[in-house]
Amino acid sequence: MVNFIDEIELYVEAGSGGAGCLSFRRERCLPRGGPDGGDGGEGGSVYLETDPQLNTLVDLKHQRHFKAGSGRPGSGQNKTGLNGEDCVIRVPIGTSVYDLDANGLLVDLVRPGQRVCVAQGGAKGLGNTRFKTSRQRAPRTVTLGEAGVSRRLRLELKLLAEVGLVGLPNAGKSSLIRAVSSAQPRVADYPFTTTRPYLGQVCLDSERQFVLADIPGLIEGASQGAGLGDRFLKHLSRCQVLLHVVSVYESGDYTVQAAMDQVQTELNESRFDLKHKTRWIVLSKIDLISEEDLQMLVQVIKKDRPECQVFCISSHAHKGLDALCASVYAGLIDAGRSIRS
Repeated sequence: MVNFIDEIELYVEAGSGGAGCLSFRRERCLPRGGPDGGDGGEGGSVYLETDPQLNTLVDLKHQRHFKAGSGRPGSGQNKTGLNGEDCVIRVPIGTSVYDLDANGLLVDLVRPGQRVCVAQGGAKGLGNTRFKTSRQRAPRTVTLGEAGVSRRLRLELKLLAEVGLVGLPNAGKSSLIRAVSSAQPRVADYPFTTTRPYLGQVCLDSERQFVLADIPGLIEGASQGAGLGDRFLKHLSRCQVLLHVVSVYESGDYTVQAAMDQVQTELNESRFDLKHKTRWIVLSKIDLISEEDLQMLVQVIKKDRPECQVFCISSHAHKGLDALCASVYAGLIDAGRSIRS
């Protein structure tokens, strides 16, 4: 399985401009031919470009230093040096680029084929022909090319999804995304089966579609690094709706109310500012309890959390999935669907 890498640091260096040439024409018929030194070439720049075929930064794992080509110096006969070759680094859609030295966001790459220059190539040097005037017929002045920009960058991938699944391990998130999309995360009866985020395209029909993200489960203390920590929560920062998946099957110390409170606490304490996101409750595995117990549970949740819509599903029995997806799509339309616009 391909490693999933969503954060990486790079050093990028643009090429320097080529130096201008100091030269004079020397021909039998032109004893005073004058200056003919050409300009140098422009230094190559470093670009980041989004590639829809990529969904991880793993391709950058073994190469952290990227350098564009330098411009060639000018030559006689007013010949300009070749420009340096640009360096293009391909990254997934949804990559945020930070300047480590300036400690700030440079750009958010959210469109297919979007290209941005992160290190500008150095300007070319000027040959002595440029400095010829009516009073200075034989200038010996040239300029060197300028050095290219260099930067230390941090690339952070935040998956582009309109809807995100959040919950405890084994809540049924992966089963849900497998049931409603073509995503194939691993499903098993032990915690942390999902160890990386997954994206799935949910298609109600040819016109109604949205993107769903599944992230690894949270446990108590995830915001302080427990379990897999909360670093995958950044992939939900672009979502418009969070579906809080909660298993209704209670056993041992597990209760539905405690599970909801625990995840809500981790969302509130997360550094990714998720507590203000629209959050709906999705009660999963409803085929494991009676209809009477389920209705009582729904009433209690609606009373305690009136701001949350509540849905009941069984991914195994394929119950309630169509109603959930239709409601999610309608909610996205009402909210304006900023991700796909």
